[in-house]
Amino acid sequence: MRVLVVEDEQHLAAQMRDALEGNGFVVDVIHDGNEAVYMGNNETYDAAVLDLGLPGRDGLSVLHDWRHNGRTLPVVILTARDGWSEKVQGFRAGADDYVTKPFRMEEVIMRLRALIRRASGHADVMIRSGALEYDTQLGTFHLAGLPLKLTAFENQLLVYLIHNAERVVSRTELSEHLYSYDNDRDHNSLEVIISRLRRKVGAERIETLRGQGYRLCDRS
Repeated sequence: MRVLVVEDEQHLAAQMRDALEGNGFVVDVIHDGNEAVYMGNNETYDAAVLDLGLPGRDGLSVLHDWRHNGRTLPVVILTARDGWSEKVQGFRAGADDYVTKPFRMEEVIMRLRALIRRASGHADVMIRSGALEYDTQLGTFHLAGLPLKLTAFENQLLVYLIHNAERVVSRTELSEHLYSYDNDRDHNSLEVIISRLRRKVGAERIETLRGQGYRLCDRS
């Protein structure tokens, strides 16, 4: 899943990038409010972590702009302000959750996973597609009760497919959610990863629909 982190404290932003990437997220980091408006409106993200105190344009203004332009991605507000009135302003602007500094990285990761899971229509912590199970809190997969050993990119791709199980996902959509802004989006590499995943989860679980994309199917 691809996450936008908007945080002007460079050291904290780097820590968040490392923690999120270490837990299977694809991350873009922005330090300025004006650039955040552009990225949020023009790139595809599954969620965002948004600081309120930003140069150029404050976080609430950024969030207002995203919502005004129909951007529905879940947003976690990140701020040193712990007053109730500030939280109310954030929720009224369209925030989905609120974390006050200082915080534990693990908390932010779990909140993001929960928001992304619910945004994709899954109420249960465990997402299942037949014998394939994904634990959204731990970020791990099991097949028929046995743990799956996946590379980082295989895990990222399978996470997106299982969040969208039974729906056809185009190569373009996969690329938008699996590559950061500064990485080349290579459809050929997706084919290679899909082929490797089929060997691990069963070829029949991931269908290719010619000219359309891929679909994760329930093959119990």
